[in-house]
Amino acid sequence: MIDMSYLKDKPIAVLGAGAVAKATAGDCALAGAKVRICDLEPFAKKTLFGVEKGIKFFGDQLNLHCFERSGLAKMDMVTTDVAEAVKGAGLIIVATPSLGHVPFFEKLIPVLEDGMVIHIFPDNFGSMLLRKMMREAGCTKKVIIGGWSSAPYGCRVEIKGGVILPKIRVYYRAITLRGAALPSLDQEAFLESSKYLGCMDAVTTGEGAVGGSTVMDTGFSNVNPVLHCPGTILGVAVMQNWGVIYGENKFDYSIYSHAYCQGISEVQYGFYKEECALAEAMGVGIQPYEKKHFFSRENVLGQEYMGLDYEIPYDQQDYIQYGTGPFDLNNRYITEDIPVGCHVYHLLGEKFGVKTPLVDSMIHLACCMTGKDFWSTGYTLDYIGIGHMNKEEMLDYLHKGIYKPKA
Repeated sequence: MIDMSYLKDKPIAVLGAGAVAKATAGDCALAGAKVRICDLEPFAKKTLFGVEKGIKFFGDQLNLHCFERSGLAKMDMVTTDVAEAVKGAGLIIVATPSLGHVPFFEKLIPVLEDGMVIHIFPDNFGSMLLRKMMREAGCTKKVIIGGWSSAPYGCRVEIKGGVILPKIRVYYRAITLRGAALPSLDQEAFLESSKYLGCMDAVTTGEGAVGGSTVMDTGFSNVNPVLHCPGTILGVAVMQNWGVIYGENKFDYSIYSHAYCQGISEVQYGFYKEECALAEAMGVGIQPYEKKHFFSRENVLGQEYMGLDYEIPYDQQDYIQYGTGPFDLNNRYITEDIPVGCHVYHLLGEKFGVKTPLVDSMIHLACCMTGKDFWSTGYTLDYIGIGHMNKEEMLDYLHKGIYKPKA
């Protein structure tokens, strides 16, 4: 086993200050680490409000092994300067929506130090993008880069009257997550380093981290596109009518509690089978599920924090998900999971000869419903650095880090 104990006494830098970033920062600090949290303007004025006095970490934290941790987490540093945040740090957590990757990576790359380990929650092809940007910048620092299929929690920040409070509600904790490094040669060190992240303690002491075959594996294993896109698009009538004609509070709505049904689950399972076909054609892995895992209130999400036997029937409610939304179509369930997840799957299908009609239908419907052209604005294979590669070249890159430049 690779010894990563040098990370133990180094500060942890968290880039981002949204829900997942605040949760990981607070959890790591409560676990005893020195944590620095950083966000960029113009967002930082709102997202970092009050954080210098601490982040209140609380909630049900539902998980099979009853792991929980709560309290007021004190930050070692609150800053808008990436260089200041990461100087001397051992572990760097990138916890922003995909749109935040490039702005942070641009500032991170010039200040990387040998030995740093970067964890991206969730990866969303961020590890591939970071490696590409490092090549373009001529950065040769010896760092480990990897990402995860999901975040360690289901969590939401508290917002009152338009003010983002330094409070984070964690309603479940993952007991297992799927992660991978780019290249896979760094996989063992990457997974071992996660044991020094307090935000991964429920995973480390639970069922454990699972290594994906490559970072493309974690891209396919990301549950967000398969859960969020069909749930939001096919459940749009319930969402838009909730709190309007049903006499309910609009902000109690959840796709899990109020939209999911057998019909949507059939689409989600079909979507997953298209992902499986892509993974097989490309020679990479994907998180395995059985069909039955898709047919309950929590769908496959419940496996992350309650194990394979967890099942809430459709005729029962799921109170921990109340208020998790989405509340409109201008939400990351659409604005991120369609152009990043679905669009990349579509392009990979074209490249490797796999038909993706259900994935494609999500993009078509999202464009129609929002009036946005996700076909032209979505991630491309060139954008993440693999558009010019054949299968063998791509696998050499993903596994061994051997990058063949575009001719």
